[in-house]
Amino acid sequence: MYSSCKRFIDIILSITGLIVLAPLFILLMLLIKLDSKGPILFKQRRVGIHKTHFDILKFRTMKIDTPKDMPTHLLKDPEQYITRMGKFLRKTSLDELPQIINILKGEMSVIGPRPALWNQYDLIAERDKYGANDIPVGLTGWAQINGRDELPIELKAGFDGEYVDNMGPKLDVICFLGTFTAVLRRKGVIEGGTGMIGKMLEYEEKKARREEQKKRGEGYEKA
Repeated sequence: MYSSCKRFIDIILSITGLIVLAPLFILLMLLIKLDSKGPILFKQRRVGIHKTHFDILKFRTMKIDTPKDMPTHLLKDPEQYITRMGKFLRKTSLDELPQIINILKGEMSVIGPRPALWNQYDLIAERDKYGANDIPVGLTGWAQINGRDELPIELKAGFDGEYVDNMGPKLDVICFLGTFTAVLRRKGVIEGGTGMIGKMLEYEEKKARREEQKKRGEGYEKA
């Protein structure tokens, strides 16, 4: 029932977003073109619902000689590949805006697990444990407001699993509003590495509390 409603909301939000943000799109496109050689948009093969593949759209933030199909944090000295405009786009997360088109096409949702690269087999396998590959991927999601780039794969997949178990209007609103806070604070944005120990300990502690809450029949705890 909610899946049909969720798709309807995605269509409304994506159409509204494209109309309202059209001036910003045009401005960013001009600035990207003036800043460096290469196309304005960047396409990359990603994994969608049921592990189908699609081309995700982003504003290009890296130079055209950057190694393809490699997560930024796995690049050696990723800063050397990021353009001047790209640094601003990544800092503000404006590089993700073209994914509104992916949402309108039905390849993504506004809220859901972030789509993995086609060759991120470890992340895909971890998500299989939680059924997180069988729901629409999203522009933002539960893992994004709980750490983004700094999350290790096991923890990221765990948050995606929590989203699967608790998916509904309430959690989607929490993720949607939490995204603005995360972007403003640049929460979890790391170029070239991931922070692990502190987040893992925090996650395990919260996971234990949630399991205890489930046993007692209590409500869902926000991270």
